Amino acid sequence: MDLWFYVADLAGVAVFAIAGTLLAFRKQMDGFGVVVLASVTAIGGGTTRDLILDVPVFWLHDPIYFIVIGIAALFTITWLRFKAFIPLNYLLAADALGIAFFTVLGTEKALQAGVSPMVAIILGTMTAVFGGLIRDVMARDIPMVLKSELYATTCIAGAVVFVLLYDVQQNLAMIAAMLTTLFLRYGGIRYHWSLTVFKEHH
Repeated sequence: MDLWFYVADLAGVAVFAIAGTLLAFRKQMDGFGVVVLASVTAIGGGTTRDLILDVPVFWLHDPIYFIVIGIAALFTITWLRFKAFIPLNYLLAADALGIAFFTVLGTEKALQAGVSPMVAIILGTMTAVFGGLIRDVMARDIPMVLKSELYATTCIAGAVVFVLLYDVQQNLAMIAAMLTTLFLRYGGIRYHWSLTVFKEHH
């Protein structure tokens, strides 16, 4: 089971590195900008989570994470050389897949550290959204987490599903949580689902 989570973690890092590279392309950044955005998107949330849990930061003794980031960024750069532009939906889709991976991984690591289910849900959500938050601030975009469509809420829902099913069957919990997060996030993108609080005003 630990191997599955490790593979899923690397997959999430790759997907988020792609999302960071795509945004760097849209902002016409240079090579250093690509590396920075790809890296902070891929490992920013997990780093924050580990610092809060007071456990060793996951990438300090495992260089494979940076190898995966580099490969994902290089692949994206090569692919983009044959494209004149990149649709925004590609970035949103890559980001949605990334938050689905990291919601599960962050929640699972928090539970393994012995925190309460509520704290695990918070840290799972933070793992998923904080890297993208840093990325968007650095790129001078409005962070996705602050936009009207469902975003952090999808991570909370996925983390709740994971916590509820964790003691039943961990593989089932991982799949169900990821599908919940993806379904809600893609619904937010496609149909503009949101949690409206204030009435529209002019």
